[in-house]
Amino acid sequence: MPDDFSSYEALIRAAGLRPTKQRMALASALFADGNRHITAEELHKEVSSYRLPLSLATVYNNLHQFTKAGLLREVIVDSSKTYFDTNTSPHHHLYYENEGRLEDIQSDNIRLRQLPELPEGVDISSVDIFVRVRSNPTG
Repeated sequence: MPDDFSSYEALIRAAGLRPTKQRMALASALFADGNRHITAEELHKEVSSYRLPLSLATVYNNLHQFTKAGLLREVIVDSSKTYFDTNTSPHHHLYYENEGRLEDIQSDNIRLRQLPELPEGVDISSVDIFVRVRSNPTG
């Protein structure tokens, strides 16, 4: 387990959460190396090397708490695959179907010409674009 969780304590407290050992371990794994996309299962496997007892349910619960607190963005690729994104700024995604990998597309690389007319009484909260790609065996 990493020795220095102190840098994550302020982040967790600022989000209105209590900085438990589990949360600080998860924050260290999530935020130590810049922006990333990770599933709960991948994160659980990663933090299991810290020798800190942490169930998959605890990982899921904390990821959802981090998301609700604004530290993460939940990216649902399909009904069976959810990623948690440390980049919470507005941006879009490229999803490699063959690899199960998600990658950021910067918003300035996408141009929307028009959005649909909205029903009365609703406002757009965000626009998320997923570009799904798969390996081309001939290319």
